[in-house]
Amino acid sequence: MADNYNSRIIGDEAAEAVHPKTVPDGAVWFEREDITDADRPYVASLMNDSMALWSQDADPQLLSEGWYAVYDWQLTFAGATGSCSAAGDESARLLADQAASAAKDTAMPVSKAGHSLTAYAVPLHKRSDDRIFGFFVYVTPEGTEAGSLYANLCARHFRSCFYRRFEQVYVKDLLIQQERTERELGRRDGLFLAVKRLYDQIDVTSVLTEMLYSLEQLYPDSAVHLYLSQDHLNGDPRVKPLVFKNTSHDIVAKAFLEGRPVNERERSGKIRLAMPMTGKQAAYGVLCITMDEELWDEADLPAFTLLADTAGSAFENAKLYEQSNLLINELRLINELTKRLNQSLRLKEIFQFVTKELLGVFNADHCCVLQLNREKNQFIVMSSNIPDMSSEQFSPEYGFCGIVYRTKEPLIISDYWNTRIVTSKLMDNTGSRSLIASPIIVDGAVAGVILVTHKTANFFSYDNYKLLQVMSTHIGLAITNASLHAEVRRMVITDNLTGLHARHYLNEQIQSRQRKDPLGALILVDIDHFKRINDTFGHQVGDRILVQVSGIIRSSIRNGDIAARWGGEELAVYLPGIKADQAYRIAERIRSQVEKETDPVVTVSCGVSEWTYENDKISVESLFYRADMALYEAKHRGRNCIFVGQTG
Repeated sequence: MADNYNSRIIGDEAAEAVHPKTVPDGAVWFEREDITDADRPYVASLMNDSMALWSQDADPQLLSEGWYAVYDWQLTFAGATGSCSAAGDESARLLADQAASAAKDTAMPVSKAGHSLTAYAVPLHKRSDDRIFGFFVYVTPEGTEAGSLYANLCARHFRSCFYRRFEQVYVKDLLIQQERTERELGRRDGLFLAVKRLYDQIDVTSVLTEMLYSLEQLYPDSAVHLYLSQDHLNGDPRVKPLVFKNTSHDIVAKAFLEGRPVNERERSGKIRLAMPMTGKQAAYGVLCITMDEELWDEADLPAFTLLADTAGSAFENAKLYEQSNLLINELRLINELTKRLNQSLRLKEIFQFVTKELLGVFNADHCCVLQLNREKNQFIVMSSNIPDMSSEQFSPEYGFCGIVYRTKEPLIISDYWNTRIVTSKLMDNTGSRSLIASPIIVDGAVAGVILVTHKTANFFSYDNYKLLQVMSTHIGLAITNASLHAEVRRMVITDNLTGLHARHYLNEQIQSRQRKDPLGALILVDIDHFKRINDTFGHQVGDRILVQVSGIIRSSIRNGDIAARWGGEELAVYLPGIKADQAYRIAERIRSQVEKETDPVVTVSCGVSEWTYENDKISVESLFYRADMALYEAKHRGRNCIFVGQTG
């Protein structure tokens, strides 16, 4: 009824604007209003309420002496009051129906006599014209001329009560409409301010906070939640991860997948509405609001939709701005990382630097960098901030490094405790729940794996995952450069045949040690009659002998000692911090082992020299000269022996 009144009011106001009506002095403006054809479905209900008003005003004695009924213009029974000896009889109602029907046919007051009752029916006319909107019927046991007059008076009184009730409802509807209009205007103003505030934000967190705040202000008695992917979670308990479980019964998933609002009524009597938060490029999440069913108005849906769409666009703009800044920062970070990686050509330093940088970049708890040892077919932990993981070895089939090795793809784990697709010593020992991992690719093959973890679930974002993938590419290039540099340096300082150092490297190392050591010794080793071996057995056998002797020398000296091929069949060993007598014992060990282990059997002659900081002239040349003279003396004494040269 309110909607019909509203439509009529709108029409009347428009007419008033064109042809203003004058209100007589002392009259009330709404007294001009009348029921219309649109109100007819509600007339019976209104007449029933009016009968209650009429019975309150009527004389109780008169009510006890008769029965009174009202009908709408279609003769629909609308209500009754009063009593008489026959009021409860079906005949009273039947007689009233007949009288009302007769009055409708004649459009005049009529009386209808029954067996013991008389019914008087009076048409009820609208106040704006003579059309009939109902009938008032008076049923009495005594039919008199005064009964007709009394029925007319009662009908007039009832008509007055009817229009009083009509005006009450009319004014009430106007007030409801005004209240709704004011509420809508207030909400529209609030919505406008919310939209403005949303577009004023340039970062994702501010957009989400502002949107939730606006909804709580617009719908204070509701519960608001926002379901987003983990990339956008910001720690607000109202922002939850968007999870697809049972999409057929989950209105959040349904709203997201179908891109339209979905609502459901809960058993608790509340209504739950899910609205996709959509931008121009994609849907980013679902806005969900729960409130009491009586507080929800379908007319609010467009405003709610507008707010969700605005939030989606603002979120998208903020995300694009954030991503552009992130991209700039990532490019700057990658450039700085590459520059610093290229400053070092030592693998150990690179691995340590990478671990430190990744911990800082991703704000991670733990990091491990593993390198694949192809000879052992094992992943070896080259660097980590976990002491227990140092130099650990793992099979290429084990844990997350095994997955990365097989797929050659990066990996992200949101919650290891809940998924646990593989067993991981790293995750178990550190209590980590989140992980990002990436392969280190060298020449198209996996040369290593980077593992970065955090103890909090859902800690790493997809952007972190992509950034690690890009960084691992540059780390792989740095490792390749360092490996190539190490290999070139090894080739430069190493004799290809024997595997011993080259002569120039030995010279450099002796010069370096002479600047900081107090003493040292040099052994020159020469294979006896080597030319005869080449002539007898051929150069291949001669080369094999050189390799055998070189291996014996390596096994006879310390790790810090330096063995080199001096030239031809002459080999040299520099012993830092060793005196001549100690060098002699080492040379003797070499000599005896050569005689026992070579095939064909050969012997060697050795010359030993030493230097100390007390020497007047300390140089590589003088040290080699004295060792060479000692070697000459050993050969002169019959070979297969050792001679120690004089110091000085």
